[in-house]
Amino acid sequence: MNQPEEGCFDATAVFLLLFDILNPHLLAVLKSDTEGYPWRNQVALPGGHVDEKDDTALDAAFRELEEELQITRKDVRYIGTLGHFQTINNKDIEVFAGAWNGRGNLSFDKAEISRIFKLPISPLLQIHVARGYHGRLPGVLELSYPVEDVQIWGVTGKIIHFLLEQLYSVFVTEIYSASGVKKGSFGKTPKVPANKTD
Repeated sequence: MNQPEEGCFDATAVFLLLFDILNPHLLAVLKSDTEGYPWRNQVALPGGHVDEKDDTALDAAFRELEEELQITRKDVRYIGTLGHFQTINNKDIEVFAGAWNGRGNLSFDKAEISRIFKLPISPLLQIHVARGYHGRLPGVLELSYPVEDVQIWGVTGKIIHFLLEQLYSVFVTEIYSASGVKKGSFGKTPKVPANKTD
């Protein structure tokens, strides 16, 4: 995903944190139910606006990560950027990937975040394949990943779609062998069993 022309969008930065190497997960948050907040009750990745005090978008992502979840820079190994994703609200989100060591005491401001999700990658990829998302980018009204009682959709859905497309060839053999399902014959779409922190 390419960076848009300067001045067209508000710059934001988020972290897509991966953890648990034996059973890979990613960290996401459920935004709080705040009246007037454009992302209320939506699943998102931790992050926020790039401020003037931030030297780079990566610095902003690290700052927001610590402000939102108390995860410090020393507990994340930076992997690289996944690129830029734009929202219908004129936000340009640069997504940074990192490996979190799982340390620290996750805490958050309930006025901004209502839950933390620790999402296993394997069931997300099963949904990705079962719904026919592999090899194409579905429209905003089609693309969604069910997690417990919520749906991951919108720009967060696009980001996860992009990640899963990158991981597809790595994980697909493991999914088919673990599930006992023959390739191309998926049944009911599974729901992701998130480990959540209230």
